[in-house]
Amino acid sequence: MNELRFDVVGAEGAKRFFGALTPQTLAHAYCFTGPSGVGKKTFARRLAQSLLCLAPHSGVLGYDGTCSSCALFRGENARHPDFLEHEGVLRIGERDAPAAFADGEALSARDLVRQLSMQSYSGGMRVLLLGDVEFATLHAANALLKFLEEPPAGVVMIVTTATPGRLLETIRSRVVEVRFPPLSNADVAEILRRMHYGDADAQLGASLSGGSVTRALAALEQEEESLRAAVVRWFFESVEGKSPQELWATRETLTEGLETIKMLVRDWIVAGGHDGVALMSVDHADRLRKLRPLGRREAAALLAKLDEAARLARTNVSPGLIGEFVRMALTSSR
Repeated sequence: MNELRFDVVGAEGAKRFFGALTPQTLAHAYCFTGPSGVGKKTFARRLAQSLLCLAPHSGVLGYDGTCSSCALFRGENARHPDFLEHEGVLRIGERDAPAAFADGEALSARDLVRQLSMQSYSGGMRVLLLGDVEFATLHAANALLKFLEEPPAGVVMIVTTATPGRLLETIRSRVVEVRFPPLSNADVAEILRRMHYGDADAQLGASLSGGSVTRALAALEQEEESLRAAVVRWFFESVEGKSPQELWATRETLTEGLETIKMLVRDWIVAGGHDGVALMSVDHADRLRKLRPLGRREAAALLAKLDEAARLARTNVSPGLIGEFVRMALTSSR
């Protein structure tokens, strides 16, 4: 018998939580929350593989990687008939659409409800992953409440989001929330090595990551292609009192952009007189050290405004207005 494994870097809290469960104590719905790039969807996919693995095991986590079910999770285009995944915006869908199997961008809330009411292909469990979920309309969100209120036997739904405050309270109250904190630099470096980055790039990406693989990858991209690069340019232009022409704040980029700005502000504070404290934005260290040092009150006020911007990002306030709010905060601190 092959030894069971669970090949996920970091997420120790989530591992302990699910490691203490059995199939009998597993809830029908979970919400994985935390910043972008900390492994929420990866953990969800490995959890799905564990639940569908045919190897004997009494717990929830672990798969042998060799059974016929695990074989369907291999490769980028792998697809298991009892694992349904959708990422991004979920629409309501047609009421009378056929109940055939569907996936991809066309998948709708009503598709999910219909498909989850079907029997498992293998006679075991079924798992649904809604990654970085957003609902196109209130009706699309309400369509899933039928599942949450009367979940079919043997079905587990996992929702991942960086902004749980934007989910309907009726949905949040019916799921078990599991928090995923930022990764350690060592974990980010290990993940980058597994993605075939060399040691030097892995260490550089980790040092710029702020605990997010997404941010690490952005830092290693070509300058003109990186969201991080656009936000960095915007940040320095704003601090210098200019009106940036480049706009970066959209619904998709807002959370990640605010995290980058918060990291730069933290380094601005450190560069102004905290000797012995390492900068996180090492690639912009010289430019940060040339900025006028922030006083203690100025720094506290600026960080408070960034926290307020992060709170607003979890609401329906326009991303452009939030970006302007942050620009004005940076300009008034110069």
